[in-house]
Amino acid sequence: MPHSTAQAPPQADDVSLSHGLKQRHLSMIALGGVIGAGLFVGSGAGIAAAGPSIVIAYVISGLLVMLVMRMLGEMSAAYPSSGSFSAHAERAIGPWAGFTAGWSFWVLLCTAVGLEGIGAAKIVTTWLPHTPEWAWVALFMVVFCGANLAAVKNFGEFEFWFAALKVGAIGLFLVLGGLAIAGVLPGTDAPGTANLTGAGGFLPHGTEGLIIGLLASVFAYGGMETVTIAAAESENPVSGVASAVRTAMWRIALFYIGSMAVVVTLVPWDSKEVVEKGPYVATLDHLGIPGAGQLMNVVVLVALLSAMNANIYGSSRIAYSLVQRGQGPKTLGRVSGGVPRIAVLASSVFGFVCVVLSYWRPDDVFPWLLNMIGAVILVVWIFIAVSQLRLRSRLEREAPEKLVVRMWAFPVLTWVALAGMAAIFVLMAREPDTRVQLYSTGGMTLFLAVAGYAWQRARARS
Repeated sequence: MPHSTAQAPPQADDVSLSHGLKQRHLSMIALGGVIGAGLFVGSGAGIAAAGPSIVIAYVISGLLVMLVMRMLGEMSAAYPSSGSFSAHAERAIGPWAGFTAGWSFWVLLCTAVGLEGIGAAKIVTTWLPHTPEWAWVALFMVVFCGANLAAVKNFGEFEFWFAALKVGAIGLFLVLGGLAIAGVLPGTDAPGTANLTGAGGFLPHGTEGLIIGLLASVFAYGGMETVTIAAAESENPVSGVASAVRTAMWRIALFYIGSMAVVVTLVPWDSKEVVEKGPYVATLDHLGIPGAGQLMNVVVLVALLSAMNANIYGSSRIAYSLVQRGQGPKTLGRVSGGVPRIAVLASSVFGFVCVVLSYWRPDDVFPWLLNMIGAVILVVWIFIAVSQLRLRSRLEREAPEKLVVRMWAFPVLTWVALAGMAAIFVLMAREPDTRVQLYSTGGMTLFLAVAGYAWQRARARS
């Protein structure tokens, strides 16, 4: 029997949310989501551990992320939903899987909101040293909570301009770095391969250092999923997500791998400034460009604020979608003016509680919370891969017209991606620092899976 929807484009599941995001918003959210705080702030530790081989680490993790985004894009183009991978996991595996993936990601995003607020406040207090950090965090929370409460187009406009500034800054950084490497930037000499092969060589800490760099690089890619959440509220969810996912490859290659290559070519990998100032500021200071380092600090601040904004948005939509599917307190699902305002408030409050914990219990509760979210992104990726394996055959059988985006070389590359994720889990278990994260995240995931299954059984009985 022919499908009645065969001629109509698939619509988003979330009919009560507004569709206030334009294609320009979605394109910039996709670009800005790639250039996150992890790249600007967290990549310094990866360079310190892996040395010049950090480039190889970013290539490996970048390939894995490309596969994950392609799988997610296939499902999100077929079934647009603000629940994204959580809704796909429920459709493919069962309600308990959607519950586990969704609420674990919600905890991750809300905690990240607090962390990014703290990071942004630290930058501002270096310029205004007599002002309290907590006050800046509170101000940022109020601004972005207010922006997300008003209308989805406010979130879109903030992200559009934030992303434009980040893309412009990274583009300028790559141009200046390329000129310096070529030796044509005034006042600089071409470094050649001195920094790539000196001070211990390309692999100064051997494969152990490369592994630590690889783990650091994997978690720097977090945040790319936001575009598939936002797509559900765009004017055309299907073409929007398809376009964003198709351009993911060159964005990852250019922004992440390209900028890491520039940094380790121009600056000695063991320079303490790489960790203390961040790799981008350290590189520009090394080139002696007046004021460039401080300007890059402004860009890092924007990246942190952008991530705060995106994570308040993403967490509220994940919570809203879970409630719509009967997997959370109904209060969070209330929508007014096309916005799930109580979900926005709840996500912002949870984020601020994390900030309070960082001041009140910095030695026990706060580190425990950070460890608990440490490997959530990998858990989410596994749900994405398993869901895509199960949904692809169903789509080909029932609604092939919905396969607007197709996973490459299915199912081979899906299995390759799953093998890569399993390998990262093994590597995390080998490293003392990441082993704690692995066990803590595993504990939270198991708790949520049991809770989700109990919820599923209770609903089935009722």
